[in-house]
Amino acid sequence: MLIEFRATNYRSVKGTQTLTLVGGAAKELLSENTFDPELPGFPRLLRSAVIYGANAAGKTNFLWALQFMQSLVLNSATIQEGARIVHTPFKLSKATTNQPSEFEVVFADDGVRYEYGFSVDAERFHKESLIAYPVGRPQTWFERTYHAKKREYEWHFSTKLKGSPRVWRDATRGNALFLSTAIQLNSEQLRPIFQWFQKKLVVIGMGGSQLNPSLTFQLLEQPGGKQKLLQFVHAADLGIDDLSLQREPMQVVAVDGNLVREPLSARPVSTLMRVTSFHNGIDTSESVPLDIGDESHGTQILFQSAGAWLNVLKNGEILLYDELDTSLHPLMTRFLIRLFHGRGTNPKNAQLVLTTHDTSLLDGDMFRRDQIWFVEKDEKNASRVYPLSEFSPRKDEALERGYLKGRYGALPFIGELKL
Repeated sequence: MLIEFRATNYRSVKGTQTLTLVGGAAKELLSENTFDPELPGFPRLLRSAVIYGANAAGKTNFLWALQFMQSLVLNSATIQEGARIVHTPFKLSKATTNQPSEFEVVFADDGVRYEYGFSVDAERFHKESLIAYPVGRPQTWFERTYHAKKREYEWHFSTKLKGSPRVWRDATRGNALFLSTAIQLNSEQLRPIFQWFQKKLVVIGMGGSQLNPSLTFQLLEQPGGKQKLLQFVHAADLGIDDLSLQREPMQVVAVDGNLVREPLSARPVSTLMRVTSFHNGIDTSESVPLDIGDESHGTQILFQSAGAWLNVLKNGEILLYDELDTSLHPLMTRFLIRLFHGRGTNPKNAQLVLTTHDTSLLDGDMFRRDQIWFVEKDEKNASRVYPLSEFSPRKDEALERGYLKGRYGALPFIGELKL
């Protein structure tokens, strides 16, 4: 479960910006939007958070920061020695252009809270640390700091860190994370932290990334899977009464320089997954089959991602979704969000962090006040992330109206155009 994330000096983010999923202290309605993390002395966490802001305010960049952190955790150990790291600091200030970017995430897995973070530039990781709370009290399992004058790292290891930390240290290059290297060398104690980034964190919408459609096809082929999908599409009111999946052997051939798929009678090179939806006809007692490609764009998007949505809920994952409302009706967006808020549909306490421009979600029956966040650019063109709670809104305040009137900021400044 995600508790908090901080980013500094990354893309449009200059100073440290923080998003927290810790529930506010004030009494709120919609208690089902929170859950007990079962961490000693820890407050309830939010099942979701929504982020608003103008185009180019930095909403995507802030989510991208966590995706970038995830990518380095999963891949830095495979970076060749001496290779440069992709580094995109805040470039509108001389003070930050040549400074490291910093990332820190607080999360919990299997009843243990962790605080993990690092700073990095194009050449190396400058700091890296991991604090764990296995028995309620903090334990700094490892920490490394680069000293530029000495051109070497200073390391600290806790006696609580099992295995061969000094062997892992010696194998860690300057452009690789200690966490990633230790996992390659079979550290079982650190594996839950690595696997949280690998299996629990799903980031969608940045760089064209989409929810994996193959999970829908896989679900259709599993015992009882079709019934789960039908329950999903019925609840979403897509008008689909039944589904079928056919596998067709295909080959890829070149025609006038373009790749064209054709049926293959001999040994197949690849397999085309063809889904057919069935709809009740007006003047027939039988359902009418339609290729899924004939459905509306929004229906195709929702159907193809249905398996992934159900998978996130089943496994209790954290889903970060940029511009969830794209190609979806506002009621469809509400349907997907409510899957996370319902105890029956979200028994593993999966979490959703989304950006959107759909202000109708602010009407009071979808999000608590502590779930709503904003991003806007300051006078130096740096992104600022801040919660609605900064404005101490009344419980009965018309949030959508207040936002559109500029009470909370994070709006585009629309000027006049004379042609």
